[in-house]
Amino acid sequence: MRKIALLISALVLFCLPVKAQEAADSTVFPKLDTLLTRYTAAIERESVDVKKAESDFLISSVKDSLTTQHIALWLYDHYKESALMGDEAVAIHIFDSWFKPGTVKMRGEFDFFDAELFATFNRSTLLGMKAPVVEMKGPCGCKVTLPQEGTYSILFFYDTACAKCKLESQLMPGILEIITFPTKMYAVYCGQDKKAWRQWRRSFKVRNKNLKIVHAWDPEIETEYLRLYGVISTPRLYFTDTDGEILGRRLELESLDEIIHYICDYYGQTQNK
Repeated sequence: MRKIALLISALVLFCLPVKAQEAADSTVFPKLDTLLTRYTAAIERESVDVKKAESDFLISSVKDSLTTQHIALWLYDHYKESALMGDEAVAIHIFDSWFKPGTVKMRGEFDFFDAELFATFNRSTLLGMKAPVVEMKGPCGCKVTLPQEGTYSILFFYDTACAKCKLESQLMPGILEIITFPTKMYAVYCGQDKKAWRQWRRSFKVRNKNLKIVHAWDPEIETEYLRLYGVISTPRLYFTDTDGEILGRRLELESLDEIIHYICDYYGQTQNK
């Protein structure tokens, strides 16, 4: 893998014009982007720690500030928009290590603010981390703590006025009915319409003895759940292990279904031993 990185560095150093402005107008960056694409594809299945280290190596391997900025921005954008769950941790690492301290300049003030916001709303729920514990209110006003250790947990942040939330609410019961292991689902209402919330609770039914549904909300937003769970928009869906470790974040229903099937198979094997 480092050989590919060295090839990229060699290309940059060999083709780099003397003047920075000439570099921006040259054919170096398109060639570099092609190699970066090949490089990130080659390490796609490596761990997040490997991707962080390789990104740092690439960014630090070039001394020209314009080319360094180009590489850092390319890698940041790539990992931020990656379809592979967990890669966002690499983007946050690049921001924290290079852009935030000013070692590498962002494109502009707005892009810096956007990157800072992305890091703030995602750094608390990265894969492998302990899910933030939040105290909310149940339908009767009692305290609800989520998530609680001891069982697998699904955290579903939704709003009754959200079209995608409505669709997922209709499709999700079919996925949840196959669960064969003790699970709690925390359905967190992010709106303020108590009547609409009550109607949603009545309509959302899952007939599965292995699943307990816990309803919660924070109408006054007294907790920091929006930031902690990155609820910039709804729906937001997470899955945690029995010890509270995040196994899936910002899930689509298809991804949730895959995780449930995997754990069902694993749970069945352990029960049969």
